[in-house]
Amino acid sequence: MKLSQFKFNLPESLLASEPSEQRDEARLMVLHRDSGKIEHKIFKDVLDYFDDKDVMILNNTKVFPARMYGNKEKTGATIEVFLLRELNKELRLWDVLVDPARKIRVGNKLYFGDDDLLVAEVVDNTTSRGRTIRFLFDGTDEEFRRNIEILGETPLPKYIKRKATPEDKYRYQTIYAKNEGAVAAPTAGLHFSRELMKRLELKGVDFAEVTLHVGLGTFRTVEVEDLTKHKMDSEQFIITEEAARIVNKGIDNKRRVCAVGTTSMRAIESSVSADRHLKAASDWTSKFIYPPYDFSIANSMITNFHTPESTLLVMIAAFAGYENVMNAYEVAVKEKYRFYSYGDAMLII
Repeated sequence: MKLSQFKFNLPESLLASEPSEQRDEARLMVLHRDSGKIEHKIFKDVLDYFDDKDVMILNNTKVFPARMYGNKEKTGATIEVFLLRELNKELRLWDVLVDPARKIRVGNKLYFGDDDLLVAEVVDNTTSRGRTIRFLFDGTDEEFRRNIEILGETPLPKYIKRKATPEDKYRYQTIYAKNEGAVAAPTAGLHFSRELMKRLELKGVDFAEVTLHVGLGTFRTVEVEDLTKHKMDSEQFIITEEAARIVNKGIDNKRRVCAVGTTSMRAIESSVSADRHLKAASDWTSKFIYPPYDFSIANSMITNFHTPESTLLVMIAAFAGYENVMNAYEVAVKEKYRFYSYGDAMLII
């Protein structure tokens, strides 16, 4: 398929810059894969579509405050430093993006916080905006992490023009987030409240937690018309023996097995055994799922509404069928569903 087949008109007014008032009261579109039928619900109605021994696969990655602002030595120029991932814990080496990049060269020092709480030195250029920096900090790892918490901001996507607030620190995080390492939230999971999770549990739904540390590549635009030529950024994922056992039991019992979010789907499709079961693994994946694609693990999916020509929309079309999805998106725009990170949800069954 071609990239241009995933174009549609998305009014800017439908890009959600604020979360819904209550997590589980965002809107929910239910799309039936076999017939293309569409239902309009509220997210907590997801309860009606799951039963005893069904399985939900959750991505328990935790977003860290990755966006920081420092001052360049001598000039004092303000530089945005976006922490991507830690390369070496002992040396405190980090892979980062800097903006404006033209001002930052190897050897430059950056000072963070009113009392220079942290100082970093640029040790390498990686891409046009990418740098490797080393934090010059002698304290414990716990103290270092605390300083990152103090200085860092919630890394809201760039389309949200406002500054991150204390509420974003809570709302741009799933309630089951555990393993720190993501620079973007697995947004389908943002709709789950503690009350809804409890009600699903009481109904007998089993939860399998996997980890995929979402990187900035999730927002990267596709720049090739031929989808087979697109390369995804690599992201770390972990699937435990326990998660694999829960999922495989659901498969064997022919239950509804639901991937909550595109990140959960990428993780599980990156670790499939020869007999189409989920394997425990700790690895990196650069898997790009596009039509036609034969899914092995999940037979249902919860996801947000994605932007035109995005890798996420392409994956959804592979799962639910191209015509079903493009029709559903036309309906979503007409019905004014909210799109993107803080937007509404879709259940595909």
